[in-house]
Amino acid sequence: MWDYYELLGLPRDAPPDDIKTAYRRLALKYHPDRNPGNREAEEQFKLVSEAYQVLSDPEKRQLYDLYGHAGLEGMDFGGFSGFEDIFSGFGEIFEDFFGFGRRRGRSARSQPGADLRHQVTLTLEEVIQGVEKELELERRTTCRRCRGKGLEPGTQLQTCPQCGGKGQISHHRGLLRVFTTCPGCRGAGTLVTSPCQKCAGFGTTKEKKKVHVRIPPGVDDGNRLRLRGEGEAGRGGAPKGDLYIEVKLAAHPLFKRQGKDLLYQKTISFVTGALGTEIAVPTLNGQVSLEIPPGTQSGTVFRLKGEGVPDLRSPERGDLIVEIRLETPTSLTSRQEELLREFLRLEKATLNEEGQKG
Repeated sequence: MWDYYELLGLPRDAPPDDIKTAYRRLALKYHPDRNPGNREAEEQFKLVSEAYQVLSDPEKRQLYDLYGHAGLEGMDFGGFSGFEDIFSGFGEIFEDFFGFGRRRGRSARSQPGADLRHQVTLTLEEVIQGVEKELELERRTTCRRCRGKGLEPGTQLQTCPQCGGKGQISHHRGLLRVFTTCPGCRGAGTLVTSPCQKCAGFGTTKEKKKVHVRIPPGVDDGNRLRLRGEGEAGRGGAPKGDLYIEVKLAAHPLFKRQGKDLLYQKTISFVTGALGTEIAVPTLNGQVSLEIPPGTQSGTVFRLKGEGVPDLRSPERGDLIVEIRLETPTSLTSRQEELLREFLRLEKATLNEEGQKG
């Protein structure tokens, strides 16, 4: 089974901009219009498009990062063929491919807000119960003075004199007339001659804000939660970015997490393991008793049902796995050593008798 990150040539922590860049590059390389009759290129184009559709969607990407292809079972990938363009903005790729410019107009001033990332460290107890966290973030918000326009109140945008408000200028290359983005207004067609004094014409300012986030039970180390619209403000009326909460688990003094299960290691003496006993086992809901049968070997595991971690996608809980470790004493009294030697003598005698009977 192919790996989406390997298909795009990216590390698993690649940011969204890198994913888009890698996809555009490979889509240009393998597009059927550029490789007529090449079945291998057509198949590669399909795979690259599928990888982009998953990794560019934060929710699908999270499922893929957690569960691989199994987490995407049953999802519709659009039924695209090699001659379909499943991504938006394909005009940008043809602009790069054929060298044509686009008329951007006022949209050149619009820029979606940046996504923000924040790491939250949780204890195991918080993972079991779920928790609400209050985060204090510094982010760019819409300027109150100019209401995001970037203009000093009472002023207006001026038409760009270089392109006459078209946002692009033309050049002749032999018989071709090629349009490129206007360098004066960068495709906006207008200029800000009186920028807002508070935001210097950006339309956004930095401020601190408290954000409340509810983290559900069962999250694991490396999981990401998405809060739509809690990122930085966009420019020119563009939408806000999102806030991604990355979960990090703090080490626990008693338990080690293994997926939905918890591992607890208990050390007992080899004599106790031989004779059997009853031990108290800590859980996140209090202590429980566990019977250790005679002849228990080191490495034996016992499973306590439902004492593990909740499943993020269902109400089921994992188990608590108790692993027994036998300890050999390093310091013996003379009486203990005498008894052990007697035990060894009896053991040898028993083995000899059994050998003679056999």
